[in-house]
Amino acid sequence: MTGAPAGRRPVTGQRVVVTGAGNGIGAALAEAFAAAGARVVVNDLDAAAAARTAARTGGTAVPGDAAGRDGVARLIEAARAELGGIDVYCANAGVAPAGGPEAPEALWSAAWEVNVMAHVRAAELLLPEWLERGAGRFVATVSAAGLLTMLGSAPYSVSKHAALSFAEWLSATYRHRGIRVHALCPQGVRTQLLAESGELGQALMGAGALEPAEVAAETLRAIEQERFLVLPHPEVAQFYAVRATDPDRWLDGMNRLQRKFVTDGPSGTEEGR
Repeated sequence: MTGAPAGRRPVTGQRVVVTGAGNGIGAALAEAFAAAGARVVVNDLDAAAAARTAARTGGTAVPGDAAGRDGVARLIEAARAELGGIDVYCANAGVAPAGGPEAPEALWSAAWEVNVMAHVRAAELLLPEWLERGAGRFVATVSAAGLLTMLGSAPYSVSKHAALSFAEWLSATYRHRGIRVHALCPQGVRTQLLAESGELGQALMGAGALEPAEVAAETLRAIEQERFLVLPHPEVAQFYAVRATDPDRWLDGMNRLQRKFVTDGPSGTEEGR
């Protein structure tokens, strides 16, 4: 999967599944893969949105749940039937419920199911085939929250850290057997979710927000360069380095933002997806 002929991109001719692809980053990923010569299956809970993306990409819409065990199994079965196999799986669907420990357990469970277990369940079904043929690519939309945090949304922050950890584990465990893993970690992206994220979301992510197409383009560059971390916002790497080497300084900075933009009491935001 690393030695594409000259003039041919690594994803040309590949069979790709993108979840949460009705809008935003997912739709942009589907469009970028299709433009690079891949065949795409588009998944989203919103059937009409999935159909629109599929029409733009010349792909196939397979709407429905991409998190629960049965939903993931149906998606992968349908994609295999349509494409004849799966070479690249983009686990992009995500949820960002607001709040902290006081958030209802149902919201915590939803974040865990969609942001983490959807990845685990897909990998469980994909790995046997990929390991047998010695090739497969898993793209996890983790978000910068998985490297840093997201003020106002503990369920999102915690589950995205877990999503990053699972992607790291996959890569560390199977890269010698041809499995390539990429963790996509954007910060602000100009989507409806960012528009609805309120003052805190705009303060944290608005100024440097990118278009979804820019995020997708960086993802394809990371695939071509075989980079695990996909950082459409280069400054995230600097923040991550400070977090690792001087955590108290980093936490002080995040707490200043918390005190400036978040009133006392439960509140939250969502990252632009």
